[in-house]
Amino acid sequence: MAFEGTRAASAKEVAALFASATPEEFDELSRRYREDPRKQVIHALETAERRMGRERAERERVLGMYELQRTIAGGGVAIGVDEVGRGALAGPLTVGAVVLPDDPIIWGINDSKQLTPARREVLAARIAEVAVAIGIAHIEPSSIDAVGMATALRMAMAQAVEQCGVNPDAVIIDGNPVHIHPKERTVVKGDARVACIAAASIVAKVTRDELMVSLDDEYPGYHLAACKGYASPEHIAAIRAHGLTDIHRASFCGNFLETPRLF
Repeated sequence: MAFEGTRAASAKEVAALFASATPEEFDELSRRYREDPRKQVIHALETAERRMGRERAERERVLGMYELQRTIAGGGVAIGVDEVGRGALAGPLTVGAVVLPDDPIIWGINDSKQLTPARREVLAARIAEVAVAIGIAHIEPSSIDAVGMATALRMAMAQAVEQCGVNPDAVIIDGNPVHIHPKERTVVKGDARVACIAAASIVAKVTRDELMVSLDDEYPGYHLAACKGYASPEHIAAIRAHGLTDIHRASFCGNFLETPRLF
């Protein structure tokens, strides 16, 4: 650690050490400077203590997600499954399926809805590096209109699980039973409680968002890059002004406009 020599560290130098300390470094710094009477050191210590508390709580949160994953799968292979786009007016229903190893742990993993877009991108890249297997399935709007959302969801989840190419000990799904696999297990709010489901929610969200941004150029005026196909006021106004396209779910848009498709 810095400032081990005979010269006493200034209060500013000690504060800088506390500001950048890891949990392991903090314990040593705390022992050394806990009785230091300088106000800047006292403030730095108190600030660092609060930060350490948050970091330890976050660490325990993530470790708990991995522990629940192991418990449900009996220590075996778990496929986490989650969907995005169920309530959108346009674009596909997208399902992610992910198999995560016990190690390395992906710190910061969480329900995709609890993460900023930038953080989701970082975590999606990390998941791609670490995951044992990833499956992605899209069900297009015409199929959703034809078979309904419940059937479309089962189709997408089954396809995503199949793409993983593994024989799982558990297929863990966020929410209610879907009946797509004999080893299916469900966890309410699982995307915030089970590591592999959280990974699936992130992968599905990032994949679908990128697709909707790409469709914005092809279908201008519908604000797809901003709303991702959901019922924003701007999107609804565009439907009323311009009608439906072939990426809209006609069965979802009856309250807004009944006009022929444009594309």
